[in-house]
Amino acid sequence: MIIRPSISHYTRCFSSSAAVYRNVSIIGREPIKYPPSVTILPSPTQVTITGPLGTTAIPLKEYMKVEFPVQDTMKITVENSAEKLQRQMWGTTRTLISNAIIGMTEGFTVPIYLVGVGYRVALEEDPRGTTDGGNGRRLNMKLGYSHSVLVPIPAHIKAEVPSATKIVLSCTDKHLLGLFAAKIRGYRKPEPYKGKGVFVGNETIRIKSVKKK
Repeated sequence: MIIRPSISHYTRCFSSSAAVYRNVSIIGREPIKYPPSVTILPSPTQVTITGPLGTTAIPLKEYMKVEFPVQDTMKITVENSAEKLQRQMWGTTRTLISNAIIGMTEGFTVPIYLVGVGYRVALEEDPRGTTDGGNGRRLNMKLGYSHSVLVPIPAHIKAEVPSATKIVLSCTDKHLLGLFAAKIRGYRKPEPYKGKGVFVGNETIRIKSVKKK
């Protein structure tokens, strides 16, 4: 007579904390700590953040609520975390507020490198001044074309040129900083054969080998 073990013998029990938080945004539920130099004023439609570098506002959805559980710490909650849209916007809004706090206290900085023979950049006065929303200065870049690439610097961006092949951009808004850096990169995107182009931050590119006939 063969005695078979019960089905429960083959059953594996799993215990995971993921099941507990499946309807909770991992990013959104994290509290945000901010320094004493920052003032946060919430309203039903937005969160106003004031710091040493200025003031900005992050919009809030009608189903969001801002709480201050302890001093210098804020937390965002939503009405129904089981709803996918609320859960997604929960984490997104939390990230935007965190970035805004950093921007109003420290700011954001990104370096840009010009890699290529003859690639150069200079910071000069813009003859058009501030008529098109610029800060009165522009970048004069030589990127292998028959002409120079002239890029006016927006009023919200601060640009420095510490060397002939490096640009340092600074801004209190991470999103706007990324857009302007991407614009500069677009004038000569890195190519994979000679490794030339405009590189943003720690960007790297894999060099492809040229097949010989």
